[in-house]
Amino acid sequence: MIAKFPNTLLPALAFTFLAFPLASPPQVTAQIIDRVNKNLYSETANPTADIAAALAQARREHKRIILDFGGNWCGDCQLLDIYYRQSPNAEILAKNFIVVHVNIGHMDKNVDVAKKYNVPIAKGVPALAVIDANGNLLYSEREKEFEHTSPQAITAFLNRWKPVNKAAPLKKS
Repeated sequence: MIAKFPNTLLPALAFTFLAFPLASPPQVTAQIIDRVNKNLYSETANPTADIAAALAQARREHKRIILDFGGNWCGDCQLLDIYYRQSPNAEILAKNFIVVHVNIGHMDKNVDVAKKYNVPIAKGVPALAVIDANGNLLYSEREKEFEHTSPQAITAFLNRWKPVNKAAPLKKS
């Protein structure tokens, strides 16, 4: 049996395929590739020292720390970094957070650091944790929340975990 489509369905389908091509135009793909940081997760960094430095900075600047576990081979990790650099995320990050990228190699490096912050990297990366300026764990990823994410989801996450604003200083009269 051949299904009969209403007269309005065919034009709608044609519009969809014309308006939303299946592949990204080459110039868009090239712009994304140009924005990828191929050394986002340093293979020589010492995450324990990096976290200690971030804690000291966070205390001075009243910020929180995002521990971003991933690898340079990870496409979703690279995409997350691109989303970090987009507005409004870039501004929220700069004002409220210090990001520490922790290289997990091929799930075989800095596993102890991931374990310390309850980040299940075996489930996949990117995987995030948020700690306060005293090193207290506030959030750790559970179920690959940042795999195939969106800029809007990152904005919501940052707004959820940014430090609570303190009251404005009193003005002298």
